[in-house]
Amino acid sequence: MAVHDAMDVLNGKWKISIISSICFYSKRRFSDILNDVSGISNKMLSKELKELEINRLISRTVLNTKPITVQYQLTEYGQTLKGIISDLTDWGINHRKVITGNI
Repeated sequence: MAVHDAMDVLNGKWKISIISSICFYSKRRFSDILNDVSGISNKMLSKELKELEINRLISRTVLNTKPITVQYQLTEYGQTLKGIISDLTDWGINHRKVITGNI
């Protein structure tokens, strides 16, 4: 059940990429994440960010700028994903080497 719960929160095409962007840079604006996550639409990014916020993985801060800027960062709870993201990155690099025969 625990793996199912984790996958339920992190499933989909975009969530891991969004979390990775925020994790790598610490704080990201909406437009920065949009540029980091290739192929995602504004509407989908907005939806995914809302879901991540509901699950308490990220926090949203509205900055008092003109025009208004919205900034996202991992919550303390969300930061528990850093090790998982790092492990996935390492595994992905190794997997690509195995598949392409560049070991």
